[in-house]
Amino acid sequence: MEILKLEDVGYRYKDAPKDKYVFKNINYGFEQGKMYAIRGKSGSGKTTLLSLITGLEKCTEGKVIYDGKDLRKMNLDRYRNTDIGIVFQSYNLLPGLTAIENIILSMDVSHVKVKNKKEKALELMKSVGLTEEHANRKILKLSGGEQQRIAIARSLSYQPKIIIADEPTGNLDKDTENDILKIFKHLAKKENKCVIIVTHSQNVCDEVDVIYELGKN
Repeated sequence: MEILKLEDVGYRYKDAPKDKYVFKNINYGFEQGKMYAIRGKSGSGKTTLLSLITGLEKCTEGKVIYDGKDLRKMNLDRYRNTDIGIVFQSYNLLPGLTAIENIILSMDVSHVKVKNKKEKALELMKSVGLTEEHANRKILKLSGGEQQRIAIARSLSYQPKIIIADEPTGNLDKDTENDILKIFKHLAKKENKCVIIVTHSQNVCDEVDVIYELGKN
């Protein structure tokens, strides 16, 4: 069953001519337990599509359906803080905090009920291949690959059904990219997450179950 659907989705900027769309007639379906890649040339609307999926922008036409509900009728703050986890190319971690503090802050924002947040954060770090030694390091003392692992752990802190990753391996070398892909694959196949990756990387596309090409509709 599809956890997320885009039904006849179209988008154009408010000041654009009525016939000038970024994209139109997008019909994508996403299931739990699978990995998806969204790719397309520069200007094809990949970032805009992510904004629609995350509820930061509204469709000009069509609708985005999450778990049977129209996004326009949902509490979008709650949706972003509990139902979807977002991983960015630039990590978007708070450099003034330690690795574990970044994860705990995410729990606080989402109001997740956890008996021991520190223990849960360490468990999440371990699940992405990091040790307790990394926990108390400031973000800028970690490598790019380690920061991305923390970003993934943070996105998992409230157990979302969907993980959305925007060029998550764009700043990483190939070996580290492969390590990050293994984590995403584990999340999809072993933890039944729906993993959606916006990417230019052929290596990423080779590992996913479904590729959606923007600009080829």
